[in-house]
Amino acid sequence: LYQPQVSLKNGSIIGLEALIRWNHPHKGLLGASEIIPVAEDSGLIIEIGDWVLRETCRQLQEWQSQGVALVPVAVNVSAMHIKKLQFCQNIAAIMHACGISADLLEIEITESVLQSEDSCISTLDQLQDLGIVIAIDDFGTGYSCLSSLKLLPINKLKIDKAFIQGLPTDKNDVAITESIIAIAKTLDMRVIAEGVETAAQLAFLKQHHCDEVQGFYYFTPLPASDIRTLLTRQALNDPH
Repeated sequence: LYQPQVSLKNGSIIGLEALIRWNHPHKGLLGASEIIPVAEDSGLIIEIGDWVLRETCRQLQEWQSQGVALVPVAVNVSAMHIKKLQFCQNIAAIMHACGISADLLEIEITESVLQSEDSCISTLDQLQDLGIVIAIDDFGTGYSCLSSLKLLPINKLKIDKAFIQGLPTDKNDVAITESIIAIAKTLDMRVIAEGVETAAQLAFLKQHHCDEVQGFYYFTPLPASDIRTLLTRQALNDPH
């Protein structure tokens, strides 16, 4: 499924996040929180990650062939996956095979990757050299490494929904969210808040100059066919 990311400047869809789901034969539709821990423990996370990257690029290729006005799609990559040999070469090969330009793909990593060995840092440099945007997912929930933020090729911070839920009344959530936005702005990074569900949360984020939001207030995760409809409608309504 794909969840739209919305600009707070004009309310347009400016990106998507690819979200994995598994239709279990007995338990029904399972989300990432139920799938990923098992995949990591079993070692299947790399195969799943490769599949998600291929499927995302394939879907972008399909939309492109249908004349859809494309926006970048973010894909979550685990620390285990990013350590894989020839990770960047594989991504480059997938994009080339699908005819997808690098500016249509974003890679989301968790803060744990920032604690990893130099090979991960080298991989991030290679990804940025390819022209791929790198975002830190769930920022503030892991071992936040501010010195790494200063040095690494990070383009975007995602504020975890745990800090958004209490806005604008919880003083701790307010302080943390304000600080993350300030850090991002100072380091010339874009900042996106995930898990936005209420008008009050949205108003707070607008007031504090957050760039983008993602959450049920605007859109739930949607199948590709619905995304195609949304992007087509948006292009038709664009006065430019």
